[in-house]
Amino acid sequence: MEAMLHITTLHYLVLGAALFLLGVIGVLTRRNVVIVLMSIELILNAVNLNLVAFSRMLGGLHGQIFAIFVITDAAAEAAVGLGILIAFFRNKETVNIDEVNLLKW
Repeated sequence: MEAMLHITTLHYLVLGAALFLLGVIGVLTRRNVVIVLMSIELILNAVNLNLVAFSRMLGGLHGQIFAIFVITDAAAEAAVGLGILIAFFRNKETVNIDEVNLLKW
């Protein structure tokens, strides 16, 4: 008889931790603003995965509803971030994070 594979909350948490770690590494090591924005999205998706996993474990909908709010916040962050990035690229013709001093005093 075949052994059934049961996906537990621990599996979701390990996957969420791995995604979060990859996102943090991407934010800290990359110099391209587009990749940094994608890494932030990866971090937010890891948080959403953990919210939904705990919501499923506890049997409520609060975590899933909160995850929907995080998704809408991530969409707004991406839209505003890309808008600022396009304006910055038009002025400086680069997306290197080291040369972002346009908004400093």
